[in-house]
Order: sequence, then C-alpha cells, then structure tokens
Amino acid sequence: MSGLFDGTFARGGAAAAVSDPAWLDALLDVEAALARAAARTGLVATTAADAVSRACAEPAGLDLATVVARAADAGNPVPPLVRVLQDAVGPDAARAVHVGATSQDVLDTALVLVARRALAAIDRDLVVAAEAAAGLAREHRDDVVMGRTLMQQALPTTFGLKAAGWLAGLAGARARLLAVDASLPVQYGGAVGTLVASDGSGVDLRTALAAELGLTATPVAWHTVRLPIADLAGALGAAAGVLATVAVDVVLMAQTEVGEVSEGGSRGGSSAMPHKHNPVAAISARACARRAPGLVATLFAAMEQEHERSAGAWHSEWPTTSDLLATVGSAAAWLAECLTDLRPDVARMAANAEAARDPELAGALADALTPSLGRSAAHDAAAEAVHEARRSGTPLAEVVAARFDVDATALLASGPDVGEASAQVEAVLSEYDRNTGRTA
Repeated sequence: MSGLFDGTFARGGAAAAVSDPAWLDALLDVEAALARAAARTGLVATTAADAVSRACAEPAGLDLATVVARAADAGNPVPPLVRVLQDAVGPDAARAVHVGATSQDVLDTALVLVARRALAAIDRDLVVAAEAAAGLAREHRDDVVMGRTLMQQALPTTFGLKAAGWLAGLAGARARLLAVDASLPVQYGGAVGTLVASDGSGVDLRTALAAELGLTATPVAWHTVRLPIADLAGALGAAAGVLATVAVDVVLMAQTEVGEVSEGGSRGGSSAMPHKHNPVAAISARACARRAPGLVATLFAAMEQEHERSAGAWHSEWPTTSDLLATVGSAAAWLAECLTDLRPDVARMAANAEAARDPELAGALADALTPSLGRSAAHDAAAEAVHEARRSGTPLAEVVAARFDVDATALLASGPDVGEASAQVEAVLSEYDRNTGRTA
C-alpha cells in the first residue's frame, strides 16, 4: 500500500528510482560489476564472476528478506548482502563476491547509481516543463502583463518575457544536473583507502569497475571527502529553487483578484467551497520544492567526516539523498503538468496592466521632468506626486495635471512600454533551440 501523501510527494519517476527495491537493485548491480571488473583484472576466474553476475541478475533467487532484516546489524545492508550472495553462488565462486571492497565502496557506488537513475527521471520532467515554458514564451512574446516587484505593481512587462525567464531557469537547472550526472564517480578504496586487499591491482580494478558502470574513476577514494554528494545536493537544491519560483508565480497569477492564469484539468476542488479551482499542480510543486533546502543542509552538514571513515555522518546521507531526489523529482513532475496545462488569460493580463498605469505614469513623469530638474530632483518630484495622490485619493493623472505643466494623457499615449522584452524572449528561445538541436 502506498503512503497517504505519495500522490503529492512521490510523483514522477524519481520516487520509484530511490525506493527500497531500487536500492537493492543498485547494490546488486555494483556487486555484479565488481565481480566482472575483478575478472578483467585477473583477480578472479571469469567463471566465478559470471556466477556472481547471474545471481545478481536474478534477485528473486536471493534471500533479500534476510538482507533487509539484518541491515542494521552492521549499520548498513552490505554485510548481509555479501553473505547472501556467497551462499547463493557456492564456495567455488564465493571469492568473486565483494573483491577487495569495503561496505562503503558498495554503498557509495550504489548511491551514485540510484542518483543517476533518479536524475534521468527528473531530467525527463524538466524537459517537459522547459518545452511548455518555451511554448508559452513563443505564443505570448508580446502580450502585456503587469510586472510586480516586492509583491507590488511595478512596470509593464510581457508574459512572454516571464515565461522566457522560467525557461532560462529550468534550462539552467537542467544543465547543472546533467553536469553533475556526467561527473558521478565510482567508489573503491577498501577498508581505509589503501586498496590493500586488492593484491596490487586495486587502481586497475577501480578503473575497470568505473568502466563497467559508466562512472568516472577518481585517483583516490572519496570515503570522507564528500564533494560528489555535495555537488549533487547543490544542483538539486538549485533546481528546487527554480521549480519553486515558477510555481509560486503561477500561484500568485492564479489568485482570483489577479486571474491572469489558471490550470486546466479537473484538479483543484475544495471540500467546503464548490466554486474553488485551486492551482493544485503549482501548489504541489511548491510544496515538494520547499522540502529540498533542509535536506540539502543535512547533506552539507554531513560533509564533516572523521579520519578514513565516518561514524554516523556518512550513514545519514542514504535516506537524505533519497528523499532529496524524490522531492525534487516530484516538484519537477508537478511543474511539468502545471505548465503543460496552463491557461493564460491574455485579456485579463491586459486589463490589469491598463488599470495600473500609475507606476508607468510616474516613471514617464520623472523622464519628462529630468531635462529641467535633473534626474534626482525629477525622481523626487514624481514620487511626491504619487504620495499626494495616495494621501488625497485623487487620481495621479489629476495630481500631475495640477502640479506640473505636463500633459499626463500624452505621457501614456503610446501604450505600455515594455522596453526590450521581445528581443530578450527571442534570445532565450534561440539559445534554447540551439541547445536542443532545433537549429544548425
């Protein structure tokens, strides 16, 4: 039975990629690859390595229940897994199990495999979200929407530029995760990193193991130098921040009083108010992303590790990394759904911008006064006019007409000024198209 909150917080493929069965598969993949690598370096017979590989490829024939039941006995599941594998392959092939390795070698490498498989799932959803953002940027390149800073109306922008900003963030987050994925290393050092149990072939075995698993090889074990985990955590945390930012934009724009976007589909009902249509996908994406910073902090705190092997800090990484991958993956899956089904209301955007011309009028007034007053004094004069309009409840245009020899209507006659918004949208889309192979 799945958990009550899995529908929200275990969405997308990343959650399955960090499940207990997925972890066991990764551990078995490492042991199988280690046996093959040991055979390639001449440490064990090929027939013995083949027996280990076959056993690892058929987990149904292994007593994995015992592995789970006894995982806490040695503080991690590798020792009981090794015994189960040795029993399964028999005494002749048993020496090809866990060759020269320590538990951390297998667990760290399994963690890297789990992360790589979860990252692949996250990437698929980021691609969908980015493609949706690109479509919104193209379709609404010049559609005016009110820009807001510090949660207050600022100056007009375009919805295309807002969507292009989303696209740039999603593409940047994806690039960082792909870079981390490409650099994920194998772990192999033996008990204290000296490779003493590898009969002088430890460096070659590490290289062969990395090749078997498609990972990078390091010149030394990273048992207590946890930069690979920190890099992974940092990139996931950054991705969560991007996902949360896009999600909260949608949530705010979907407010009833704003009404500039809405989500499609049948989600979003209320138990008490039949009229509600909440932006559930954006809300859920934000909720999942909100969990990431604390998990990132735990992994960074765990970087401080003692001597050659850590007592406790290393252990804390396993569930924390799994949770971080799952929650960022869930956020990405939700945002992909949100942006794919997003329904912009261009007419409402234009109406909101038209009803909020005072910020633009104030800026135009400052520009008009600058030649005679200078930039600073013109800014102060325009700000004082705004304050007077607020104090008196008088429209700003009337205050301007009364205080200055300026035609307020003429200042806004050309319509909303969105500066170089369109050119920037084009730049983002062109870069996105290049990076995704749409152009030569």
